[in-house]
Amino acid sequence: MSALAPVRVVVIGHGMVGARFVEDLHAYGGPGRFDVVVLGAEEYEPYNRVLLSEVVAGKVDVAAITLPRTARHERTRVLPGVGAVAVERQAQVVVDDCGVRHPYDVAVLATGARARVPDLVGFEEGLPAGVHALRTLDDAREVVAATVNARVAVVVGGGVLGLEVACGLARRGLAVTVVHGGRHVMDRQLDQGAGDVVQRSLAGLGVQVRTRARTEEAVLHDGRVVGVRLEGGEVLPADLLVLSAGTVPEVALARRAGLEVGRGVVVGADLATADPRVCAIGDCAQPPEGGTGLVAQGWDQARRLARRLAEHGRVVDGPSGGAFGAVDADSAVSEALPAAGTDVVRVKAAGLDLVSMGAGSDGGGRRVVLSDPDGGRHLEVVVADGRVVAATCVGAGAVAADLVAAYTRGTPAPADPAQLLLRPVGGAAVQATSPTLMPDRAVVCRCNGVTKGQLVQAWRGGVHDVEGVVAATRATTGCGGCTDAVCGIVDWLRRADPAADPASDPVSDPAAGTAAGTGADADRPQSVAEPSAAGT
Repeated sequence: MSALAPVRVVVIGHGMVGARFVEDLHAYGGPGRFDVVVLGAEEYEPYNRVLLSEVVAGKVDVAAITLPRTARHERTRVLPGVGAVAVERQAQVVVDDCGVRHPYDVAVLATGARARVPDLVGFEEGLPAGVHALRTLDDAREVVAATVNARVAVVVGGGVLGLEVACGLARRGLAVTVVHGGRHVMDRQLDQGAGDVVQRSLAGLGVQVRTRARTEEAVLHDGRVVGVRLEGGEVLPADLLVLSAGTVPEVALARRAGLEVGRGVVVGADLATADPRVCAIGDCAQPPEGGTGLVAQGWDQARRLARRLAEHGRVVDGPSGGAFGAVDADSAVSEALPAAGTDVVRVKAAGLDLVSMGAGSDGGGRRVVLSDPDGGRHLEVVVADGRVVAATCVGAGAVAADLVAAYTRGTPAPADPAQLLLRPVGGAAVQATSPTLMPDRAVVCRCNGVTKGQLVQAWRGGVHDVEGVVAATRATTGCGGCTDAVCGIVDWLRRADPAADPASDPVSDPAAGTAAGTGADADRPQSVAEPSAAGT
């Protein structure tokens, strides 16, 4: 294998998924295996697009969402601010917008998606002043700048991003109304009962919601938005209009190249298109299992594609070969299935605690609901074949953490599913009172699949602060929901091992030792191979 020339890979897109693919490709392939060119339309280093709503809310600074930097591989050339205009498949060349031609053995489309802009009266010549979509870092900066002088905002779209943006704008002191065409907010993830509880919670945060309402016109004065006209004629005043009405996969490049395009670029189980030398991952792709629009799925695809390319080395034509040589059929089918936890949705908004996962009640199974609208709580779980297959939690963070762990790990459910909503799941909670009570296999970071054991392993490998652990494991770099848990585990490791010496005898945590019932050894950072007693 070493005698072969390096495989030439051109990656189109340097966002969260494209950047992760390049890292994984070199990690799996080893030195000298790949020559990589990355075309990135944005001029910035890869950043966490998931946290843009946090920037709008003022909870994090723009600089804080840059993804942790990894050592730049000598065989990787990143061209920031350079987009692709053509994929010439017969010549196996990608042409960039500067006219430079980049030959490839494998081209990977990671072009992502763009914000969907509704077809409203007033948008004929583009977005007028005061109207913003939210998809890029520049978009977030523009929205934040607009809040300085704005007093009243309308958010079009009551999905996850719409609610996060609305809460963020309310946090900045604006009067906010969400306009949503569905029966209730987040109708793709929630039923009516959960949606009603969320709406009441939003009202308490100063966010009004108009459901079953559709926007017809952006009302302008001197070229600037001053309101939104709804179907029926009602006008909502607005000096800031934010569009969060979904996304549209970026498929123009693939379509011009003659590739099959549905909603996204159609790929098979191996993430290759009908042309075995062109693959697609992330929001631009349409895999057999469908797309979730969540970064966890994109990162899972990046890992799978990098591993398979590294294992098979070169592209092989032919019906039995696909993109990476002969592939076992059963293996291909299993790899087409989404990794556990890639469909967990968490709303990141101050004052709104909401988590949803799985196929919902339409997927069959036994469904148990606990609804407490006056208390701002709605909990729902669906159990089938002894496992949690779906759940919704509004206003119950501790229960949500347990259910996420049970769902992603396949923990056996109790005979009475109601117990899942009334008490913690034994051995499954990620956010336990003490990390001692967590088994090593407990997943702390869902987006990256990082376990407690991997955090401990990083500490033992010589990184003794949160930044080092994050760089070593990628924990917290997705939705950010695990940040408190990761910081807590690092703090526990620091107290348990104050000398930062893996060979030293850690100091026990008396309270945790009592809870575990095993004295000083209970609070010793557990090995990766052996789960703690709490997990058995």
